[in-house]
Amino acid sequence: MRKILYRHTQVGWTVIVAMDLSIVLIIVLLAVTEFSWIPVIVAFILGLATFLFASLTAEIDEEFLTVRFGPGLIRKTIPLRFIMGYQPVRNHWYHGWGVRKVPDGWMYNVSGLDAVELRLQDGSAFRLGTDDPQGLIEAIGQVLGR
Repeated sequence: MRKILYRHTQVGWTVIVAMDLSIVLIIVLLAVTEFSWIPVIVAFILGLATFLFASLTAEIDEEFLTVRFGPGLIRKTIPLRFIMGYQPVRNHWYHGWGVRKVPDGWMYNVSGLDAVELRLQDGSAFRLGTDDPQGLIEAIGQVLGR
């Protein structure tokens, strides 16, 4: 059984509110216009995206850093031994939220601009958006003995 040494969940309230308001707008438009399946499908997709991307959880045990959105269908697990370096960074506003390709690697972010950039053994980078960059850095350093 894994012993979790660090766990932090960040809720993406901005994403939740924006998606929910969009769904409400679609429902209102459906009520005052002729019925069409397209808005229903769009509302369903927005609801599914809200469910999948409403939060971002980072967990660290003795061997792995695991990052998962919402219920965990979208996740990434990185063996800690592959982490060669790490530092707090500030994402550009245009990097956005969700799963994104960024220079040198990938980013998982649910809200805000703060992140921790991991430099991996293969030379790539992985950015993990978090509202607790210092706690994440301390947990990684503690496990890696740095």
